[in-house]
Amino acid sequence: MSETIIEQLIRPEIRALKSYHVPDASGLLKLDAMENPHAWPGALMSEWHEALAKVEANRYPDPSASALKAQLRTLMQLDKLEQESGQNLDILLGNGSDEIIQIIAMALANSERGIMAPEPAFVMYGMIAKFVGMPYHGIDLNEDFSIDIDTFVEAVKAHDPALIFLAVPNNPTGNVFELADIEQIIEASNGLVVIDEAYLAFTESDLLELCAYHDNVVVMRTLSKVGLAGLRLGFLIGRPAWLSEFDKLRLPYNINVLTQTSAEFALQHYDALVAQTRELCEERTRLFNALMQIDALEPYESEANFILVRCTGKPAKEVFEAMKASGVLVKCLEGAHPLLSSCLRLTVGTSEQNAQMLEVLRASL
Repeated sequence: MSETIIEQLIRPEIRALKSYHVPDASGLLKLDAMENPHAWPGALMSEWHEALAKVEANRYPDPSASALKAQLRTLMQLDKLEQESGQNLDILLGNGSDEIIQIIAMALANSERGIMAPEPAFVMYGMIAKFVGMPYHGIDLNEDFSIDIDTFVEAVKAHDPALIFLAVPNNPTGNVFELADIEQIIEASNGLVVIDEAYLAFTESDLLELCAYHDNVVVMRTLSKVGLAGLRLGFLIGRPAWLSEFDKLRLPYNINVLTQTSAEFALQHYDALVAQTRELCEERTRLFNALMQIDALEPYESEANFILVRCTGKPAKEVFEAMKASGVLVKCLEGAHPLLSSCLRLTVGTSEQNAQMLEVLRASL
């Protein structure tokens, strides 16, 4: 196909995009993607393999993943929340949170009413807005990464977005927004507000009840950060009236049989995953304290499984390249947003991994 035909057929805003880049981590200590560094304990690994051996891979999976949804309902105590609120709630499963974000954006796509989020934010909010042809309005956070609530509410009134994303804790800053600010945004919005709780496992914050008590709120979660990133399973909780519309855009059999079986098994042994996340929270505290002792860094407190640091000596890009050359891959955020000037994002690993990362970081500054 000639380049001329491509230019004629592919939307210009798509041609202007760059594909989401995942760097090659071969041979490197990978601390750039907020993955749980722990595998399942040996006994559970064997049981999981036994469960997978029973899977009929020649058959399509349960299209509604009913057994998995039932386990998630139990885990999140949805029946209790329904009784307390008097509001029915449902679950929609996605191939990672990314697919859910895309489904929601496709359902609400409007060339005049766009998508809004505090910035810096998860990059896919803005990317998917471009995918579906919606304007994207990023509203800058304060220098301490809190929401400038007056500015944000004014922007909501001015732009009247169809969709607002609020990540709690926020990625890439790691902080939790004030509940009062979140509720003020919900009240100001004439559109849908998505509370993105991807890092729920590492914070005391839990905003699930907001989707029961507000008719314009849904809550998005994932199993990726608790140690199941390879399964690519995200889920959305909200009122059936919303989820039934979103389900029309969900591709058939989007949750494959191996993911369903693996997730069902994991939820039967969820305590083991919780123990790992608690250990990572303890490691996060130790890592933060160590980073505070390094003069050339300004670390920010985090309620996620990563820590944002600002390099106050060398440019972040130079530090990043030096660390990579020494075998440690972290995330360089230089250029992503003005508030992230000279910032790196460090995923919390095991104690041994964190010690290695710190050694390389010190030598790279």
